[in-house]
Amino acid sequence: MLPTAIFSLLNNLSARKASAHCDGPCGVYDPASARIAAEAVLSMTKKLLSLSPPTGNDPAAWAEYNNTFSRYTAIKEEQAQETKAELLILWTDYFKPEHLATFPELHETFWKAAKLCSACKVNINQATAEELLKSVERVHNMFWQSKGRSDAWVVAS
Repeated sequence: MLPTAIFSLLNNLSARKASAHCDGPCGVYDPASARIAAEAVLSMTKKLLSLSPPTGNDPAAWAEYNNTFSRYTAIKEEQAQETKAELLILWTDYFKPEHLATFPELHETFWKAAKLCSACKVNINQATAEELLKSVERVHNMFWQSKGRSDAWVVAS
């Protein structure tokens, strides 16, 4: 009886209408988080490529190798997904149709960057990871130009 009464009461309360230009109406956008994630993708890719499998059949050495390889791969894929998420937020929430006049290549740039994120998840390819970072730099430059600023591109690694 009590659950029915509570449900009935909640159904009869009027909900306030909320609206926002994006999923989070904070208005705080910055491509820095995409840069950091893309740098991590490149770093993990380099680490994966530099790993050497152990010689012989030492189970402890193989366990350590497999653990390290798995960890680097998981981080690389996580960070590639994070890069994609951050780019998509900028593309879909920050950039508006009026930005296309200034940046006619905007959609192509973001589309290719998102595809590179996927390619970095699927493969272990340093050239692809480097191209992803370059794509994020292009987004960085468009973003800051759209704000009338010229913030320097600085990588952490």
